[in-house]
Amino acid sequence: MSFQIEKIGQIAIAVTDISKSVAFYRDMLGLSLLFEVPSGLAFFNCGETRLMLTTLQGKSEDHKTSVIYYQMSDIHDAAAQLKAKGMTFEREPQLAAKMTDHHLWIGFLRDPDNNLIGLMAELPLE
Repeated sequence: MSFQIEKIGQIAIAVTDISKSVAFYRDMLGLSLLFEVPSGLAFFNCGETRLMLTTLQGKSEDHKTSVIYYQMSDIHDAAAQLKAKGMTFEREPQLAAKMTDHHLWIGFLRDPDNNLIGLMAELPLE
């Protein structure tokens, strides 16, 4: 193979209400809104990956989404802050795996379109 994928550049998530979803990803999850396009698009900075919210374009079956896992350093503090904002977790953050150099913690919640969102943290061994 003469090429190699280097990283994820952008992830698109189909939403039904762009305003409601922009508020969720900006105000609840704290992502930085880069810009919006009047045709129903919004772009967020998420580390080295750009997140695009899009209203349905074309066939609805083209817009099924995979779970995106947002990594953070302190999943427990993030969960407490999200609950304080009124978020309900699908599954509270819990230990998912004990690795040789860290512990993997994962929790799940849902966005306004009921897309499952993963929160994850690789916590150092104590």
